[in-house]
Amino acid sequence: MNDLDFLSTVPPWDALPPEDLAALTSAFETCNFQSGQRIYTFGDRLDGLYVIRSGRVQVVDEAGAPLSTLGPQNTFGERGLMRDGRAATTATATAETTLLLLPAGRFRALIDADEGLRGFFARARPQKGSRPPSLAETRVATLMSRSPATCPPETTVAEAARMMRDRRISSIMVVGEAGLMGIITIRDITSRVVADDVDLGQPVTAAMTPDPVSLPPDAIGSDVLHAMMERGIGHVPIVGTEGLLGIVTQTDLTRFQADSSALLVGDVASAPDVAALALVTERIPRLLAQLVGTGNRHEVVTRLVTDIADAVTRRLLALGEAQLGAPPVPYLWLACGSQGRQEQTGVSDQDNCLFLSDDVRPEHDGWFAELARFVSEGLDRCGYVFCPGDMMATNPRWRQPVRVWRQYFAGWVARPDPMAQMLASVMFDLRPIGGDYSLHAGLQAETLAAAARNSIFVAHMVSNSLKHAPPLGLLRGLATLRSGEHRNHIDLKMSGVVPVVDLGRVYALRGELTAVNTRARLDAARATGIISESGGRDLLDAYDLIAQTRLEHQARQVREGGMPNNYLRPGALSEFERSHLRDAFVVVRRMQSAATQGRGVV
Repeated sequence: MNDLDFLSTVPPWDALPPEDLAALTSAFETCNFQSGQRIYTFGDRLDGLYVIRSGRVQVVDEAGAPLSTLGPQNTFGERGLMRDGRAATTATATAETTLLLLPAGRFRALIDADEGLRGFFARARPQKGSRPPSLAETRVATLMSRSPATCPPETTVAEAARMMRDRRISSIMVVGEAGLMGIITIRDITSRVVADDVDLGQPVTAAMTPDPVSLPPDAIGSDVLHAMMERGIGHVPIVGTEGLLGIVTQTDLTRFQADSSALLVGDVASAPDVAALALVTERIPRLLAQLVGTGNRHEVVTRLVTDIADAVTRRLLALGEAQLGAPPVPYLWLACGSQGRQEQTGVSDQDNCLFLSDDVRPEHDGWFAELARFVSEGLDRCGYVFCPGDMMATNPRWRQPVRVWRQYFAGWVARPDPMAQMLASVMFDLRPIGGDYSLHAGLQAETLAAAARNSIFVAHMVSNSLKHAPPLGLLRGLATLRSGEHRNHIDLKMSGVVPVVDLGRVYALRGELTAVNTRARLDAARATGIISESGGRDLLDAYDLIAQTRLEHQARQVREGGMPNNYLRPGALSEFERSHLRDAFVVVRRMQSAATQGRGVV
C-alpha cells in the first residue's frame, strides 16, 4: 500500500477530497526508528506531526508516566504543535517503526486554513480514556470473574481437586451458612496435601486458607495488586454486603493489562492462521468492557473496536493470498454497515463487497470467489457472523468490476424503488479496507453528486430514514417490544442508534458530505448549515447519550459473564437515566420531522 492509500484510511485525512489528499501526501516525509530509539523528548522543538505507518510507539508524560501505546494509523505530536511547538510528551519506538512526518510549518498552515482539521486536532489532546486503561482507574467489578466456583465445607480435598481439574480453574471458594469461610487453591493442594502425604479424603477445611483476604466491589485494580504483592497471594475474593460476588486472580490482572486495542491489532497482524485470529478476537468483549469502564466515549470505543475488525480483515486477505497465490488483477475489499462507518460494538455481523479491476476476465472469478469464501468464513470464525441479508463478497452480485458498481449506483439513483433505497443506504457507508484503494477513488463523490441532484431519490431516502422510529410511548414513557424473546425491552440499535444513522446519511446526501462515520456526518452537517446550529447540537447530544447507553449496557453484560446484545430493560435504568434517554429520543423524532420538511431547524 502506498502512502496515499495508507493516509486515505487515517482520520482526519480520510475525509479530505481525493485531490487534496494527493497533494498533501507529497508533503509527508518518511522516518525510520529502531526499537528503543527516542523519537523526541519532552520540551524538544517538534519537527512536525507524526503518523505511524508501521511499528509501535510509547508516549509518556513529563514525569515518565505512560500515557499511551500507539500502533499503525495512530497520530501523535499534535498537542505540542497546537500549543507552542514544543513536545508536551516523550515518544519512543518500542519496535522497528516507520513514521510519516508532516512538517510543522505545513501542519500549521493546514489547520489555519481548515476549521474542520483544526477542530479535530484540538479535540485529539490526550485525556482520560485516550490511553490504555490502568489498574488505578478500574474498579474490581470490571476485573473480577463472577459466579466463582464454590463448595460446602464438607467437600473432600479429592473432590475439590477434581472440580478444579474438570473446570480448568485454580481455586474454589469454601462457603458455609455464614458465608465465605475460606479458599483452596491448586498451590494449597500441592503444598499442604500432596507434599505432606495427607489423606485426600479429609474435608477441604483442613487444607484451605481460612478467612482469606477479600476486597469490596468498589475497590480498584491497584488495591488487588497491592494485596497480592504484600501477602504473596494470587487470588482475592470480592465480597459485598450480599455475600461472595466474584474473584480476581493474577491471570485476570495479567489479561487486563495485556488487552489494549494496539496490542490486539499487533497480535492480529502476526497471527499465522484463522484459528489464531479467532483466539485474539475472543478478547474483544473484555476490551470493550474495559474501555467503557474507564470512561471512554462511545466514538472512541467503537473506533478502536472497528480498527481491530479492519486488521482482522486485512490479515485474512493476506492469508488468503498466501494460500491462493497472487491476484490475477487488482481488487479492493470494502466494508459497509457498522464496520464501514467505524461504529462496531460488541455485536457485529459482516457486510462487505469486492471491487475488481475492469481488466478482470470471467476465468478470474474462481480466484476471487475463493478469496471471498476464505475471508468471509474467517470473519465468521472470528465472531463477525455472516450477514443475514447475504450482503457479502461471497455473493457474486457484490463481487463485480468497478464499471458494474458504477452501473449499480446509477441504477439505484435513477430508479429509487424500496430495494434500491435499501441497497443505496448500505452502499453509502462503504469504506475501503484492503487492496488497491484507487479502485474506489472518486466513486463516492461522483455518486453523492448524482444522488443529490435527483430530488425524487432524496425524497425516497428521507422517507426510508423514517422507517425506524424512536421508542416513545404515551405519558412520557418508553415504548418497549410487545412480544418475543425481548418483550418489555427497548432495542437500542434499531430504535435508538439506527434512526440517527439514517438521518446522518440523509444529511450527507443533501450536503454531498464525504464523511462515513455518523457522528462525523452530524458534525459536518452542522458546520455546513445542512442542519441548524441548535438542532445539530441537540442531535449530537442525543446521539451521544443513546450510543453511550448502548455501550454501557453491553459492557455490563460482558462483566456479568453474558453475551452483549442491544436489548435494554428500561427498569435497569434509574428514573433520572430513563428521563434523559427519553428526552434524547424526543430530539431524534423532532429531527426526523424536520428532515421530512427539508430543513434542519428545530
